[in-house]
Amino acid sequence: LVMTVWGGDTDRKAYQARIDLLVKKYPELKVKLQLIPSDSYPQKVQTMIAGGNGPDIMQVAESVNTYAGKNQLLPLDDLAGKAGLDAGQRFGSVGSIYTYEDELYAIPDRSGAMIVYYNKELFEKKGIKAPSAEWTWDDALAAFKELTVPGRQWGYGGAGWWPQWWSLVYQNGGAIIDADGRPAMDSDEAIEALQWAGDLVFKHKVVPSAKDYADMGADIGGDQAFANQKVAVNTTGFWAIAGLTETKFAWDIAPLWRGKKQAVSAFGSGLAVSRTSKQADNAFKAIDFLTSPEAQQVIISSGEDVPANLEVQKSDAFLKPAWMKTQVDMGVFAESSEFVFRAPFIPEWNEMQAAIESGLADFWLGKERSARKALTALQKNLESLIKSAG
Repeated sequence: LVMTVWGGDTDRKAYQARIDLLVKKYPELKVKLQLIPSDSYPQKVQTMIAGGNGPDIMQVAESVNTYAGKNQLLPLDDLAGKAGLDAGQRFGSVGSIYTYEDELYAIPDRSGAMIVYYNKELFEKKGIKAPSAEWTWDDALAAFKELTVPGRQWGYGGAGWWPQWWSLVYQNGGAIIDADGRPAMDSDEAIEALQWAGDLVFKHKVVPSAKDYADMGADIGGDQAFANQKVAVNTTGFWAIAGLTETKFAWDIAPLWRGKKQAVSAFGSGLAVSRTSKQADNAFKAIDFLTSPEAQQVIISSGEDVPANLEVQKSDAFLKPAWMKTQVDMGVFAESSEFVFRAPFIPEWNEMQAAIESGLADFWLGKERSARKALTALQKNLESLIKSAG
């Protein structure tokens, strides 16, 4: 079996260690791991598939339906049924995240919800209660204002990245793509959410502007600004933990606050079988094992990511990892998994993201302060781009 993944040296070691466990359990399986740089990954695997020599097992993420829409992946429902793999039971709400037109195309492998990082020292100094899932937008804004020292320290890292402001849209009862497969950017719910996020920067000034970030140094964003104690609260993924294990200040994590309801995006990837695989049964047998508790423990011990398997997320090995040098509430990931919304992983994902980035560039720079105007224009672009979300 050939298995393609992207990433760096930590990923290579973690995947290989899991494959070693697989082969130990099933000696009849041989698996060759092929690590491809992330920027060239989509082109490389599509070329392999087009040539009839696609990987048996391939890592996929948000662009999963770019492949599925081109008939490049094998639907997995029948294989999952035969193996007795209940995705909902094993992975919770993210179990169905990699579906397209009611068919399952990938099994979740890594899946950590976006979480809130907060500076405990600053919160305690100001007498502010720690963030929680019961915080409202008003609670968050009030805390950000308290924690902001003009020109020196900001309350929040910002919500300009799509997982951040999309979470607010879904919390507000909105959606990016509606139930009929059409863009819903110009809905009142989406406009209100984006306006709130923009106002944090330009009206309330509790979030660094693009210029403020540039003044902090090259390529500085919320993750680095939090580690440098320039922002008191940041929403991002599991990966930020690695840069905080040696910090001199006390910090912790919490679930994202709520709007009209609770909703949060998840970062992760799944394992799929390419349409050209001549060993689909064996490929799925491998995927079934790689997403089992035994193999997913390696994801924890390596500090690579959050395992998608809920049983593992709730295990002592994850709640108190050996490499964690400070007390952090790792149970936040399992708690947050209950709030994960299903993002519209559509075939036009890459084109949609490019349109959103260019369409909102002026908004995030403060040149266009009206979310309604920005999203109304973006809606028209997306309507011409997206035929159907499936």
